Amino acid sequence: MLGKFLAIVLVVSGLAAGGAMYYLQVYGYYDEVALKPGQDVVLLPLGKDTPLPIAYGDFQAIDASSSPIRYRACFSTSLKPEALAQLFQVSEQKVPRNAPGWFDCFDAEALGEALQAGTATAFVSVKNISYGVDRIVAVTDQGLGYAWHELNACGEKAYDGTVVGETCPPRPQNTPPAE
Repeated sequence: MLGKFLAIVLVVSGLAAGGAMYYLQVYGYYDEVALKPGQDVVLLPLGKDTPLPIAYGDFQAIDASSSPIRYRACFSTSLKPEALAQLFQVSEQKVPRNAPGWFDCFDAEALGEALQAGTATAFVSVKNISYGVDRIVAVTDQGLGYAWHELNACGEKAYDGTVVGETCPPRPQNTPPAE
């Protein structure tokens, strides 16, 4: 009888832990991003270091403090990718990161296909928004826009454990809490 009880406890504990991990990964850490009119969608101009805002509407975004690459956003714009490419830095990024299934506006698979087919163009939005992470913005021919965070070359090196080298900025140091 004791063996059956222990087996049931182990199975129930495993199911509870699995359910909790699933919930935390898919729902738990995400928060809606507060709207900042005129600042939510910016692109990096050619030859410049400071991003500029572009016209947008219907903005919605999510982010999580648990990871610098969990940011996802959707918006609409009247601007065309061809016109934007004349003014802003185009990104070679063709594979957006997946968003949680409940964030319906961001379909990474469809966006990736549009980027591959040339019906969408990816742009650099903000370099090193977090150490080793850039914000990428993609705009489609239909006026839909998407944003996500992607590891840059320094981030890939820093997070896979290889030597970062002199071409990357120094990593920010964690400061101890004030006493």
